[in-house]
Amino acid sequence: MELRQLRVFEAVVAHRTVTAAAAALDLAPSSVSEQIRVLERSLGVALFDRAPRGMALTPAGERLLPWSRSLLDQAEQARREVSAARIVVRLGALETIAATHVPAVLARLAERRPDLDVALHTDAARDGLLGGVAAGALEAALILDTAGPLGELGFHLPPAPLDHLDLEDVPLALVAAPTHPLAASGAATRTGSLTRADLRGQRLLVNTPACSFWLAGERLLGHAVERVRTGGVAVTRACAEQGLGIALLPEFAVRDALAAGSLVRLPVVSRELQLHLRLVWRSDRESVPGLREVLYAAAV
Repeated sequence: MELRQLRVFEAVVAHRTVTAAAAALDLAPSSVSEQIRVLERSLGVALFDRAPRGMALTPAGERLLPWSRSLLDQAEQARREVSAARIVVRLGALETIAATHVPAVLARLAERRPDLDVALHTDAARDGLLGGVAAGALEAALILDTAGPLGELGFHLPPAPLDHLDLEDVPLALVAAPTHPLAASGAATRTGSLTRADLRGQRLLVNTPACSFWLAGERLLGHAVERVRTGGVAVTRACAEQGLGIALLPEFAVRDALAAGSLVRLPVVSRELQLHLRLVWRSDRESVPGLREVLYAAAV
C-alpha cells in the first residue's frame, strides 16, 4: 500500500468516477484504474462497487477511508517538519461569494497567524469543493446551504465525515424589472405578497440544477414556474433587468440594481428567502496544522 495509491483512492471516493478522479489528478483514467486495482490486490479486498452511475465504497472501502486520510495527513506533516516548510492551508470558496465574504476571513487569519500561508481555490461548483475537502485536497471550503443538517438544500454529500459551521445569513431576493408584468400589474400590492399561484407560469432565470440559487428556487417555488437557463449571477441579473424573467439571487448581488431602480423586489409568502454561508471541513482532520486557525478566523 503506497501513498500515491491512497491519493488516487480518495480522489475516486470524492469524485465518484474514474474519469472525474483522473481529471482532478491530471492522470489518465487507465492509470487511476490500475492504481485502484493494485491497492485492492495488496489489501485482498474490493474497495469499490462498480456501477453505471459511479463508484460506491464497499464496507472495506468505508473502513479504509479514515485510515487513508490519517496516513496522508501524517505524511504531509512529516514533509513540512523535515523541510521546515511554512504551513499552507488550502481554502476553497464558491466563486459567487469569493469576493464578498472571503477577504475578511483571510484578513483575520493573516493578522492572527502571519506564519500561515493560505492557498485560495475558487470554484463555480459546490460538488468540486466538497469533493476537494473529502479527498483532502482542501482543508476547508465556504459554500451556501440552508438551515438544518449539511446538504439540507438538496445537494449530494461525499462519503466523508464532514462537519460545518454557520458563519452568517445570506438573504435572497426575488427580483424583476420594473416593467415586468408582476411588478407593473400591482399584484403584490393587492395581495400583500405573491403566492405560488401568482407566480405560476412565470419564467424564472436560473443557472444549472446544481446551483445554490436553483435549489433555493426549488424549495421556494416548486414547479410553479418555468425555468430558463441563463448563466451565472451577473448574467442572470442582467437578463432580469431586461425583463426576460424573474430571478432569485443573493441580495448582495442585486443591491445596486435595486437602489438604481433597474430591478424591483417581489414580495413572496415564504420564510425561506435566505441561505447560510457555511464553512465545511472533515471532522477527522481538525488536528491538521492551521485548520483550527481558519475555523477561528472564520467564526469571529
